[in-house]
Amino acid sequence: MLGDFILHLGGIQNMVFKKAAFFLLIAANYLPSECDKSKNPNKIVIAGGSLTEIVYDLKEEEKILAVDVTSNFPPEVKDFPSVGYVRALSTEGLLSLGPTLILGEEDMGPPLVLDQLKIVGVDIRVIKDDFSSSSILSKVECISEIIGAKKINTKRLINNLKEKINVLETNIKKNNRAMTILLILGLQGTSPIAAGHSTSGHGFINLLGAKNIMEDVEGWKPISSESILMKNPDIILVTKRGIRSFKNDEAFSNHSSIKFTNAAQNKNVFSLDGMSMLGFGPRTIETAIFVSENLINQ
Repeated sequence: MLGDFILHLGGIQNMVFKKAAFFLLIAANYLPSECDKSKNPNKIVIAGGSLTEIVYDLKEEEKILAVDVTSNFPPEVKDFPSVGYVRALSTEGLLSLGPTLILGEEDMGPPLVLDQLKIVGVDIRVIKDDFSSSSILSKVECISEIIGAKKINTKRLINNLKEKINVLETNIKKNNRAMTILLILGLQGTSPIAAGHSTSGHGFINLLGAKNIMEDVEGWKPISSESILMKNPDIILVTKRGIRSFKNDEAFSNHSSIKFTNAAQNKNVFSLDGMSMLGFGPRTIETAIFVSENLINQ
């Protein structure tokens, strides 16, 4: 009899599991796709500096509840509560703010936190990015749809970005010689950390129509002085944060791994704001235009 009861109980548990799985499958089919309009986009937490810039450019900043530490533009975002680093979010910290929508870049995490937030019903949207000019336009359109931005503001921003992309492409055509670029995130000891392929740095170099001297490696990797001198880039781009230990740009250009390159000899070493260059928000196109204008007729 006990054996029959156990079998009966097991059957019930199996039935409950199957029903739960069925309802989860049905629910998944009704989850919003990444760019569908949110049911309640009035209390937004943003994890990603480029997304914050876009929300501001869409004139929807009154919906922002909190931002992450990579959100540093425009300057007034410093007045919002911080949820920490985009890759190290806290479930408790986020829920304590009472968000109705979380917008995040693809490196938002950790995954466990995102899973916990989904379980309690928070609307989470991860905005995709392939580090191209077209992906910036796609991000604008996607975010605009999610948060219900005014169509007139969306159209104005899209048209503005398209005009700037045309300017960038014209500059690239004017600069008719092939250029090689080394893009440095910062220094690890005395070794520069450079952008390989599958990075935002590689994407920025592509925007300039140039060749990344580190395209044969994946991710952000240290590069030796010998390799830099051997590859001898025409241009070196570095984040301002990455060279803050140097007195100025000239001092960085005189670094032992840099000063004998074509870039340093021809004064083609540029220190740029990291988020404006690598964030792939609206400012990234402007930054690419600035670099391209400095390279014309060189």
